[in-house]
Amino acid sequence: MQSESLEFSLLSIFSFLSFFSFFIIQKFSHKIMGGLLLDNDFDKPQAFHKSDIPRSGGLACLISFYIFALLNNLLFTIIYIDYLVLGTGLFLIGFLDDIKFRLSPKARLALMTAILLFSVKIFSIQIYGIDFIILNQILSIKIFYLLFIILCFLFIVNGSNLVDGFNGLLAFQLIIINSILLFINIENELQSLSILITAQIIILLIFLLFNFPSAKIFMGDGGAYLFGAFTALNVIETNNLNPNVSSFFFTILLFYLFFEVFFSFIRKLVKKKSPIKPDSEHLHMLSYKILNFKNSHRDCNYLNTLYINFIYCLLVLPSILVRENGTMCKYWFFSLIIIYLLTYFKLNSFVKKKIDI
Repeated sequence: MQSESLEFSLLSIFSFLSFFSFFIIQKFSHKIMGGLLLDNDFDKPQAFHKSDIPRSGGLACLISFYIFALLNNLLFTIIYIDYLVLGTGLFLIGFLDDIKFRLSPKARLALMTAILLFSVKIFSIQIYGIDFIILNQILSIKIFYLLFIILCFLFIVNGSNLVDGFNGLLAFQLIIINSILLFINIENELQSLSILITAQIIILLIFLLFNFPSAKIFMGDGGAYLFGAFTALNVIETNNLNPNVSSFFFTILLFYLFFEVFFSFIRKLVKKKSPIKPDSEHLHMLSYKILNFKNSHRDCNYLNTLYINFIYCLLVLPSILVRENGTMCKYWFFSLIIIYLLTYFKLNSFVKKKIDI
């Protein structure tokens, strides 16, 4: 009972300090580094805002997480050093772009890979109980195993950055994913990991207060990379500590973040475009264009977020009931691929017809 009281006190104090951090950062973002954090590039493919908005949400998220780590260490002598090192490293790469220090896509990818390699080796990050016999045989070779872990992180981190184009889209997506992870860990009485995930959900909820439905701050590349890394670590830890849950269930949870990157990469190669340069043909951008066609008199930014995450919930949440059934989870995952492809090509065809008209 005393432990539960301490946890409640920790999260209560942390919530207040986190909100205060966001408030201060948002209030003075236009003055930080002479206004370098202001996003006033309205011509880029992923820009759907019409006024200068600071990309300071990631900075507020990082500061909030450091506050949580400090408080947690003071009360429970636990410090999440792997989260701090990996999260901070990837945040800094994204933050360079937030302050308009442009890195080439290749340089950014190289830096991300280097930080991931360092973290995986130093903290011995491993994925246990992969529910796929053929893949397990391949991963018995050390170099392939290391490559697999790095790719898992890259897909989720870059997927987080890719879908972060509309108010609340990424934040809602991550809240849903982490809430499901929290449910699984609470069910199996994994206290430490549950508190850690709860703190992250609190940060995301506070961020939403400043970002949805109208945006006062953006997450920025730094914030997207930070929470992409956190979510990937949360999934790995939850998978390792809950062997009763099929590893394919976690691929269902991460499906949208993962497959958006994978499909985008293949799509651009087929069209002979650079697979690492942004464009405006992602699923969430197509759905936004269609909403604009049908609701030209209103702002569809936040509506797009609600529609996408509502459909995501409809497709993913029922899989919780079969999370311990590896065969069902596999079928569910591959069904999501089919649904995504059918939806994408249908939306793309509709948009092209409208443009031609």
